[in-house]
Parts: sequence; C-alpha cells; structure tokens
Amino acid sequence: MPFPLPSPMRLALDLAREAALAGEVPVGAVVMRGQAVVATSANAMRSLRDPTAHAEMIAIRRAAEALEAERLVDCDLWVTLEPCAMCAGAIAHARIARLYYGAADPKGGAVAHGPRLFAQPTCHHRPEIYCGIGEPESAAMLRAFFGARR
Repeated sequence: MPFPLPSPMRLALDLAREAALAGEVPVGAVVMRGQAVVATSANAMRSLRDPTAHAEMIAIRRAAEALEAERLVDCDLWVTLEPCAMCAGAIAHARIARLYYGAADPKGGAVAHGPRLFAQPTCHHRPEIYCGIGEPESAAMLRAFFGARR
C-alpha cells in the first residue's frame, strides 16, 4: 500500500492542477518553514508574460518577502517537477535547506539531469535533495497537459 503524500506535496500538486486549468505548464511549489506554509505558487509564465515566472522562482520571492530575508536557510521547497537550471540556481542562492520534488525532468531538469547544478564545484550551497515524492501523479499531469497540446 502506498504511503500518503506529505501535505506540502499535496498542496503543490493542487497548485499544479490550477496552473494547468489556466493554460500554464502544471508545476506547483510550496516553501515551508517547519510545519508552516510560508509561500506557494504555480507556474505563471504565460499569465505574467515573464519567462522567469516558474513556480519555484515565484514561491522563493514570496517567501523572502514574507520572512523579510534574502536567505531561506531554515526553509524547505516542495515542487512537483525537478527544477531547471534557473530555479536550481535560485535555490542555491536562497540557501534552501531541503528540496523535495516529484517528477524527474530529463530534458530540462538541472538537479539529477543536465548540468546537475548542485554537484558543481562552483555551487556554494547544496540543499538536501529528496526526489520522486508524488512522482506518478505529477508525471501523469504533465503528460496529459503536453499530450493535449500535440
């Protein structure tokens, strides 16, 4: 019997579903500090007309604003898809303590795929990484989203 998903990933998946309904790539992100939700977001590149409006980027910005700090050292990031190079860089700069993500992204990911940013000697901060949490649901949502556009 599969384990129930942790509530931050369940929330991230709900945000991803909302993004898909809005025509955005279905990715959701949640920043947690202990058991408290600090910030949430979904992809908003199309609606904001901003190529940097990935769920992770918006959630990190909102968390920094909410905590009035440029570093999120005691925070965790939950995201439905493996972060890209831009988002992985922001995670390192923000000093996120732990990264939890759902689906792997062999094409655009930068954590376990592509540049493997956190493994680079020039990366000054490496969060603890936990992958595959909510992967089946996250991957299915992404496949359905892109399948409908082909």
